[in-house]
Amino acid sequence: MEKARKSLSLRHIPIKTEVLAGLTVAMTMIPESLSFAILAGLSPLTGLYAAFLMGLVTSVLGGRPGMVSGGAGATVITLIALAASQGVAYLFAAVILAGILQFAVGLFKWGKFVRLIPQPVMYGFLNGLAVIIFMSQIEQFKLPGADGLWMSGNTLYTMIALTALTILIVIGLPKLTKAVPSSLIAILVVFAVVAIFGIETKKVVDIASVGGAFPTFHIPSVPFSIETLRIIFPYSLIMAGVGLIESLLTLNMVDEITGSKGRSNREAMAQGTANIVNGFFGGMGGCAMVAQSLVNLNAGGRTRLSAFIGAITILAVILFGSSIIEKIPMAALVGVMMIVAIETFQWVSFRIVNKFPKSDIFVGVLVALITVLLHNLALAVLVGVVIAALVFAWDNAKRIRARKYVDGSGIKHYEIYGPLFFGSTTAFMDKFDVDDDPQEIVIDFRESRVVDMSAIDALHKLTGKYARLGKKVSLRYLSADCRKLLSNAATIIDVNMLEDPTYKVMPKD
Repeated sequence: MEKARKSLSLRHIPIKTEVLAGLTVAMTMIPESLSFAILAGLSPLTGLYAAFLMGLVTSVLGGRPGMVSGGAGATVITLIALAASQGVAYLFAAVILAGILQFAVGLFKWGKFVRLIPQPVMYGFLNGLAVIIFMSQIEQFKLPGADGLWMSGNTLYTMIALTALTILIVIGLPKLTKAVPSSLIAILVVFAVVAIFGIETKKVVDIASVGGAFPTFHIPSVPFSIETLRIIFPYSLIMAGVGLIESLLTLNMVDEITGSKGRSNREAMAQGTANIVNGFFGGMGGCAMVAQSLVNLNAGGRTRLSAFIGAITILAVILFGSSIIEKIPMAALVGVMMIVAIETFQWVSFRIVNKFPKSDIFVGVLVALITVLLHNLALAVLVGVVIAALVFAWDNAKRIRARKYVDGSGIKHYEIYGPLFFGSTTAFMDKFDVDDDPQEIVIDFRESRVVDMSAIDALHKLTGKYARLGKKVSLRYLSADCRKLLSNAATIIDVNMLEDPTYKVMPKD
């Protein structure tokens, strides 16, 4: 039965759409991979090998069909200093170690923690990334090999006109037909216009040559010693973290766009495997690429096939098609990527910003600014998550309340409302009048939860204060986990097996 279902789903895969989407992805990934490699002071082929190897391995083993991985700038930037100080061999060794760390994250199922990233952080991350993608395309309006001089005159006007033509085709073609990806058609049309009319404009070859041989296996020529590990481990740890954060954020983004759910731990293991392969086959490593994933989705790519085709296309270009690809006008690729940047930007965040709490607005803007100014996606997300967590803790800390009354028997009751955790323990302790309370006190946790060890410690201290004054305290509606952790207070806990909650203070999962 399972085989029949798989066969049926395969028959419904729009193979033509997936193949064309893969070709489009490859066209946009080649110049970007070349640029990242050159930025890091590496051979251009190192970037193309990374694009091929990352794409191939993750398309087969990854946990998110439709997502594209390649030689990303976010990861290679973390290794620039290592390559400059120790050499390329150490960079390859660091990529292998980073892959091992990423594989371990997936193996031990730690990838699920990406779910802790709040929506304002996602908005800030994507908005900042959109600005980076757009600004990186503006950089292409500089003259090749002219030390950062901007284009002017006819050269500039030609570049702008061809870019505008690309954008018009990408926007307009879907209104006529969606049978083929508009981005690929735009690239082909601009390529044809430049070739037929002999227009002089900046091309892929002006960045670097893309021709080469099949990547070969080699073990990085570094000493197998503790000293080598000491040198590469910090770089590997940062690369692994940056790569996983960007990959799992991209996975979440693709989940939202497609309305399906990827497998974060499987993706982490696939990213790790791909980086290990990179290190042994001369690739600079990488991670999931947000822009190329969006290109793929916009072109209709939804399965593993499109990413696989993209990877194989890059290999074919390296081996056979470099002379053609090198003639593609950069204006065509710039136009496609500008549309990607516009579509990456979360315009909805402007429409609903007046409905957000001020703290969420602050977090979203801060993440976007860090992303744009520092080009450090991992740091931006980490700062955003930390601030969001602190705001959440502060807000919940203020929610701890106690309803107090004395019953007909002279027993004082404290009915606790709100979570008791590290942030609310001080406010919780302030609710009690230990010296003036009567001889019997009941503390009721029916509407509360004891969340962590700080809360347990607060209960130890509170019951200890009453005990020193010879007063009797009864704790009601605590979970079995709480009762176990409050072992020295066991005699003052009322047990109600039918009504006591069953939550865990220190959950294993």
